[in-house]
Amino acid sequence: MNDAAAQGQDCALSQGSPPDGAPAADESEALIAALVRRFYDHALADDVLGPMFRAEIDDFEEHYGIVQDFWSHALLGTDRYKRGTPYVHHTQLKVEEVHFERWMDCFSRAVAETLPPELAEPAMKRARHMTESFRMGLLPLTPPGKASGV
Repeated sequence: MNDAAAQGQDCALSQGSPPDGAPAADESEALIAALVRRFYDHALADDVLGPMFRAEIDDFEEHYGIVQDFWSHALLGTDRYKRGTPYVHHTQLKVEEVHFERWMDCFSRAVAETLPPELAEPAMKRARHMTESFRMGLLPLTPPGKASGV
């Protein structure tokens, strides 16, 4: 993990607080649970993400709870997520650029289907930040002259 990715993840985790106009806590938690379930509905149906998730996740119910705790922390500022930076739990995965693209597509669709605007905007902002941080830490740097369009 490079320092920028670690700092980005630590920063992302420390900034959680309820957005202005967010629904009441119980309603927000229910929305986050729906978001996580809907995301995994999309991801497990995806021909790239689905096989990877099925191979890595032994207990989906337990995993949903962990992910819900993370998003509760990230969006509402709760202290339920106790697993440190999520990056460390993903370093063993063999990911390529397509995985990030598919993850963002599934997450974007799940957000649009489950969250009101006052939660959707911060969720997407956090997801984009996490995606870039993970990308920096998990993918090799593109050598000079190999970037697209060069």
